[in-house]
Amino acid sequence: MNQAAGPGDFPQSFTSNEEADFLVDDDHPRDECGVFGICAPGEDVARLAYFGLFALQHRGQESAGIAVSDGRRLKVSKAMGLVTQVFDEEVLQSLRGGFGIGHVRYSTMGSSVLCNAQPVVVETPYGRIAVAHNGNLVNCAPLRDELRERGITFEGTNDSEVVAQLIARYHQGDLEEAIVRALARLEGAYALVILAHDKVVAARDPNGIRPLCLGALNHGHHVVASETCALNVVGARFMREVEPGEMVVIDADGVREFQAVPIQDKRLCLFEFIYFARPDSCMYGRSMHLARRRMGHILADEHPVDADVVIPVPDTGTPAAIGYAERSRIPFGEGLIKNRYIGRTFIQPHQRLRELGIRMKLTPLTETLAGKRVVMVDDSIVRGTTTRRIVRLLRDAGAREVHVRISSPPDRFPCHYGIDTGNRGELIAATLSVSQIREFIGADTLGYLSLRGVMRAIGLHRGAFCRACFDGQYPVSIPRDQLLGKFALETHTARGVAAENKPPEYLERVP
Repeated sequence: MNQAAGPGDFPQSFTSNEEADFLVDDDHPRDECGVFGICAPGEDVARLAYFGLFALQHRGQESAGIAVSDGRRLKVSKAMGLVTQVFDEEVLQSLRGGFGIGHVRYSTMGSSVLCNAQPVVVETPYGRIAVAHNGNLVNCAPLRDELRERGITFEGTNDSEVVAQLIARYHQGDLEEAIVRALARLEGAYALVILAHDKVVAARDPNGIRPLCLGALNHGHHVVASETCALNVVGARFMREVEPGEMVVIDADGVREFQAVPIQDKRLCLFEFIYFARPDSCMYGRSMHLARRRMGHILADEHPVDADVVIPVPDTGTPAAIGYAERSRIPFGEGLIKNRYIGRTFIQPHQRLRELGIRMKLTPLTETLAGKRVVMVDDSIVRGTTTRRIVRLLRDAGAREVHVRISSPPDRFPCHYGIDTGNRGELIAATLSVSQIREFIGADTLGYLSLRGVMRAIGLHRGAFCRACFDGQYPVSIPRDQLLGKFALETHTARGVAAENKPPEYLERVP
């Protein structure tokens, strides 16, 4: 049993310099990546890929890229920044072809630098191929070492380049066979889209941890994407989800599917339902928005409270807050207004900005909050510092009581499959009890939705999901002797080799 923590008893990682990274929302798992593929000869493929990536922007905001092929030549354009910053009319006009793939990145393996942006393009004896990847490989380091011993030179430090080079090594004239051989070597989570001169290939890991779906355009054309929201924006009709371990080949003749690696137990990431996927996406035949509203219903049943108003932490807490208000019959209100244009910044966070902190992102509505007993609903608490600032913000705006409700269980274990949660020491629920977390964030009460409650809201058995961040049961074993983490390949590689052709920012990240 954890003892009640005193004011000075909280771990250093939760108390020191909490305003230093004033624009980072550290109470949600960081986004992962989004992939998009399209085969549509005669169409403006690059522009459709642009729209698809724009719909997937929530999955990664660090870099974006599109690769296209006209049947003979493969061309790629990628850069750091948002989709709208990377691509303009001139760039899109230069990307001509009937086959294309795209990627938006949040770095879960390797630093956020241009050499790690995707799609990754590699040369083979039979032409160039491009690879875009969402997920993380747990056996990436030994595969990379094996390829380096065979003379392969790597430009970046991400596992996606390892996948691309592995396919290139096996390519003996039959790309599909090479991909199957490469997939047999991969361990971990992946949703892949691969571009050759005349086809797009998509593949999903045998547990289906990372999402991938297939859609149909007019004229027999097809697309694949991380989420159904990307199909909607390009006018594609949802056909089905790509099955775990399945490979889908799309070319001018249509679609061919086959089982590339044996299917294992389905284990879609549960956080897709709680937080990651856009509310207008569907997975497992379920609407994200409706599932999150039901999470709010059950959260109200599990953790009722007398209050005057229910407010969300925008935007991801909104569906659950609506559900909580519906079930509890407490009025729903807007208590926090989000600045939607703050994005990432290169302004140095000097003391004045540190003092402003979360106020640059969220503005309280005093007319909603003053003198009220407030239920504040959010979807997760990872490190606790952002939640603490928001509770303080509500009290400064006059809230008489602040009751925090979280529409997921406590996040106690790190993700090794493509989500940047940090290490276990950074997860507040791994160190503190619920009562201690309540004291740390300064709330009057704190309630988390149970894992059983999440499953009831979705309407599926917990065995259909990877829920390792909540219960520590990892569907793909994590090698204990392997250095894992976001910068694993950078620390795994000798500094002199790793730093070759890297910008100065990279060197600062190497211990």
